[in-house]
Amino acid sequence: MDGKRENEAPPTKNHTSVERKSERELVVTRTVNGPARLVFEAWTKAELFRRWWVPKSYGLTLLACEMDVRVGGQYRLVFRHEASTMEFFGTYLEVIPHSRLVWTNEEGDSGKTITTVTFEERAGKTLVVVHDLYPSKEAIDFGSTGAMPETLDQLDELLASLRSNTETT
Repeated sequence: MDGKRENEAPPTKNHTSVERKSERELVVTRTVNGPARLVFEAWTKAELFRRWWVPKSYGLTLLACEMDVRVGGQYRLVFRHEASTMEFFGTYLEVIPHSRLVWTNEEGDSGKTITTVTFEERAGKTLVVVHDLYPSKEAIDFGSTGAMPETLDQLDELLASLRSNTETT
């Protein structure tokens, strides 16, 4: 047994809660195993974001990931799925380092969805709350929140690998 890890608790798989708050609102809540600073970086640095955001079970390939994370900055994600591509894009409305991100999702024909993500550090872990406000009750059915449990599992895997890299350097 590795002496320096002897007293550490083994990493646990955290529960993800997905809750419909109203006809137009979905909220995803999850505690992830990492400090808010690192979790925020995973959401805002393209080189990290691309390593966890795409749910592996969906069979998608992320072809492009452009993120200008500042108020008024834009993002663009391009995916390949089978023989076609699809794009997701929008504008950052609010950026509070290590605490809060707000952006638009503008790819749908039914109006903009507003996503707010908050990061609250608790004892070295971070409570992540993703709040999606859809433009209509019909648009909520086409949202991608159903992938969030798997995606957040992948975020935890990334955080674990980042922590191991910093421990060995």
